[in-house]
Amino acid sequence: MSGQTSASVVERVFRAVDDLWEEEVAFLQRLGRYPSTLGNETAIQRFLADYFARELHLEVDQFIPDPKQLATHPGYSPVEWSYANRPVVVGKWRAQGPKTGKSLILQGHVDVVSPEPVSLWDYDPWGSTIEGERMYGRGIMDMKSGIAAFIYAVKAIQQAGVELGADLLLKTVIEEECTGNGTLATLEKGYKAEGALIPEPFGPRALKAQVGVIWVRVKVKGLGAHVERADRAVNAIEKAYVLIEALKQYRAYINNLPKHPDFQDHEHPLNVNVGVIRSGDWPSNVPAECTFEARIGFYPGIDPQQVKDDVKRWLLQAARQDEWLRKVEPEISFYGFHAEGVSLNQNLELFKILEKAHEKSTGNRLTYMSATATTDIRFYHLYYNIPATCYGPIGANMHGANEWVDLNSVKQVTKTYAAFILDWCGVRT
Repeated sequence: MSGQTSASVVERVFRAVDDLWEEEVAFLQRLGRYPSTLGNETAIQRFLADYFARELHLEVDQFIPDPKQLATHPGYSPVEWSYANRPVVVGKWRAQGPKTGKSLILQGHVDVVSPEPVSLWDYDPWGSTIEGERMYGRGIMDMKSGIAAFIYAVKAIQQAGVELGADLLLKTVIEEECTGNGTLATLEKGYKAEGALIPEPFGPRALKAQVGVIWVRVKVKGLGAHVERADRAVNAIEKAYVLIEALKQYRAYINNLPKHPDFQDHEHPLNVNVGVIRSGDWPSNVPAECTFEARIGFYPGIDPQQVKDDVKRWLLQAARQDEWLRKVEPEISFYGFHAEGVSLNQNLELFKILEKAHEKSTGNRLTYMSATATTDIRFYHLYYNIPATCYGPIGANMHGANEWVDLNSVKQVTKTYAAFILDWCGVRT
């Protein structure tokens, strides 16, 4: 039964992880050399689909998410771009004979954020450079290292000659960094299981909660002119800052509200970040338009639409305090993340099995954490009643210059995943 794998089987698989380690590092380097930013995931997905079929002997499905089919789902995030030639990939290791354990999903996202400005890097963002026990590159930590870890956990199990007692699904998805629609598409197509693990690089800790996230876009109109007539013009950038200041006040307001129980230990759990601003095309012109975009966090249990309504109301109230914005109302819209927060019960069997797997690979007790970011576990937990959590390697500079992952932690995570798979899925003897 699940949770009862013999020590000899685990040790045999751990030895296989050790034997495959150099190959796993080279595999991770290859993944890191694909510049798989938003819209550019095709090449790495084709490579992974081929690897699943050729090296792991999995049944493989590649398909393109259809936003029309997903649009009515409560977890869908609206997009303004195409999904053409941007597949998600699912590989299935079908168990043979009577079921002796529980089915499992291992999932990672191949999309990474931009490395710009590259001038801040000391390494090629797409070079997968190794120095000591660190590998540097965009997406190496978040989360190609995790993908390598679960793939080589499976490969080690196969190399050790172990047959699983339940089906295992491997998913590589797109758009975790902006919508989560890649994961949603796999679930809506029927690729479900009795549990899921995602190796987000929060370290070898179990994720018990995460915030929700929305994206907002604000367009401010001014009254353009040559700078010579600036006293008779209205600078859209300056007016945008009225509303940016309002968002700073909103951030202070929501962080002063009573905290969700899972975030009591976080001094500042809800982040509001202005990440994009566009305006102007000439230094001697007073800009007539300014658009900025922001990310806003909120606690589990709150409807994203309620947050959108609150943010819009807050901004419009601020606009009414300004003589110009009162007359020329800003345009406020939402796109991208429409993500609910998640709070998990720590008594889930998933956590108990993960605690055992972590102890087998590290000798230490598993700790838990709450994330001030969102992950794709929300789809599994909120809409499909599938227990899911994150557990991954460590590193630094995620989404920043000189992102790196600790290679020793990648090996440890590979072993934890292998032990978890053996216990959760069961072993056929």
